[in-house]
Amino acid sequence: MSVAGRTAVLCLALAGGLAGSQAPEFAQQYRQRLGGAVDEMRQVVAEFDEDVRRNGLDRDEAVALYAQSPEAFLKDRGLSMKRLLARFSTLSRQQAELELAEPLMRPMIVFRNPDQKIVQGAWQIYEPAVPVTAAGAAWAFAGLSLIGGFAWFSGKMLRFLFANNRRRSEATPS
Repeated sequence: MSVAGRTAVLCLALAGGLAGSQAPEFAQQYRQRLGGAVDEMRQVVAEFDEDVRRNGLDRDEAVALYAQSPEAFLKDRGLSMKRLLARFSTLSRQQAELELAEPLMRPMIVFRNPDQKIVQGAWQIYEPAVPVTAAGAAWAFAGLSLIGGFAWFSGKMLRFLFANNRRRSEATPS
């Protein structure tokens, strides 16, 4: 491999390492926003549950009452509450998973099933940082290996294809 080729592979590998090292940091910032969202929703759900309890109902009955109302506003409110309760359940479950997970696995939990609103919010204010943790080092190494390996393999394939084409053109009589 030429010096330029090795330099390109090294630069791409380093860029991959730097990009990979951001996974734990993004997961941390996502986790913080997730916590804020869950805390806010918990307050709304607690107030709803209190109203439901005070009226001798359970959540499903209360949402069903909204749906049965002849008023469009109340039907819409019922749908909004149903969506909020479902999202609260999903986000609470994800928050618990993130809290129990080893730092190395937190990015995988976020990437597996991210909440799009939280991802957008985290991405809008994301500030890159190189985490000086074992998880940060592992993700940096994974990115370096993946991108560096891909660049090295791509270079080998391109050289093979160009060498093959050159041999064919040299072997073809003019």
